[in-house]
Amino acid sequence: MKIYTNKNTNDLLTDIKNTQPVLWINPNKTVAPEALGKIGISFEDILDAEERLKRFAPLIAKLFPETCYSNCDGIYDGNCDVIYDGIYDGIIESPIVKAPEMKKQLEKLYGTVINGDVYLKCDNYLKIAGSIKARGGIYEVLKFAEELALRNNLLSIDDNYCILMEDKAKELFSQYTIAVGSTGNLGMSIGIMSAALGFKVTVHISHDAKEWKKERLKALGVNVVEHADDYTIAVEAGRKESAEDPYTYFIDDENSKHLFLGYSVAALRLQKQLEEEGLHVSKERPLYVYLPCGVGGGPGGITFGLKHIYGDDVHCYFAEPTHSPCMLLGLITQKYGEIHVNQYGIDNITEADGLAVGSPSKFVSRIIGGLVDGIYTLEDKDMFKLLALLKDAENIKIEPSAASSLLGPVIVNHEKVNKLNAEKSRDNAIHLCWLTGGLLLPDHIYNEMYNKGRYIIENIIK
Repeated sequence: MKIYTNKNTNDLLTDIKNTQPVLWINPNKTVAPEALGKIGISFEDILDAEERLKRFAPLIAKLFPETCYSNCDGIYDGNCDVIYDGIYDGIIESPIVKAPEMKKQLEKLYGTVINGDVYLKCDNYLKIAGSIKARGGIYEVLKFAEELALRNNLLSIDDNYCILMEDKAKELFSQYTIAVGSTGNLGMSIGIMSAALGFKVTVHISHDAKEWKKERLKALGVNVVEHADDYTIAVEAGRKESAEDPYTYFIDDENSKHLFLGYSVAALRLQKQLEEEGLHVSKERPLYVYLPCGVGGGPGGITFGLKHIYGDDVHCYFAEPTHSPCMLLGLITQKYGEIHVNQYGIDNITEADGLAVGSPSKFVSRIIGGLVDGIYTLEDKDMFKLLALLKDAENIKIEPSAASSLLGPVIVNHEKVNKLNAEKSRDNAIHLCWLTGGLLLPDHIYNEMYNKGRYIIENIIK
């Protein structure tokens, strides 16, 4: 893997066009306060999003009893105020897990030494939707529902939001359609929550979305509109169709501030979890976070939140497939969301369907350039290797998109990167790999992926 550290992009572009794995150390990153001050969204906006999720928690607990942490039977008992391990009933959150065996296996497979400890942020275990999209997607559905209910005098901020289960609210919501363009996971989270509240749902889905995701959406009663082209075209079609109907609300993954803020709340939760583990982030104990990147809303929102909390003591790296490096291209060319990988001769075909995105978010790509520490790309074969390795090492099931985060500790501990960031490369660094999905992956499909990964490990050395 080649490492690029300066603003001369000619050789970097050549490698990207040839789908070669690269690591780009962002030369445009600025100190966190300066970068955050240019964005126009504040820390108070994150806190506001968190409070909205807390207001909805009683309703979510009733609609989805699996989100009740105060009852070991998983059955809602009517007590919305009990806190279990720092998490409210009805709050959708995932655990962090220390992964010493995975660290050992990464070191062995890639012939390196990883300074510090490896942890996993297990969004593959998120309730309801089983992926990181349960953060942003569900949040925006809830925000729209709240606005509708408030506007129609069915709700006040101080009410118990369980009243949104009443017939009057369902009658109101049933008049509206929530639409989204998706490769699968975002559509899943929006479809599940929207249907539970009584909305009609339309998901514009790209041709590369997995068939099992399409079928699961249809089983929920979602109107699935399939497009012959990729994710970007599916979003454009959904956006255009929704604009013609005043009773359709389009959740725009390429431009949504609300999705972004929904993801950013994860930073507040992570801060508390790290402290509960005795992990206090500082210059002496830096936090490295590795985030799979598709259109960019999830990793962008999380990075935004973490930079507000930890400033320059947190270092965020995005991971993209070599065949879908849209955020990397957007940032190095400074064309942001006005590019498509096809313009550079790249086919946008990858088994990591959640990352099979041709153009980055117009909104996120323009504000994240001063915050993200770097972006690396990797081949599908590495994702399959890492998927299998994690199962063997820690008995955790993920999908290929999530596996892309696991290469982060290996790459950032590269000798050349260590020399560039000597003050940050310490033995007590915290490496956090964000596992973005996999819970809903059918067993037979997962087993095929696992077996493929094992074959690569055993027969194609690195």
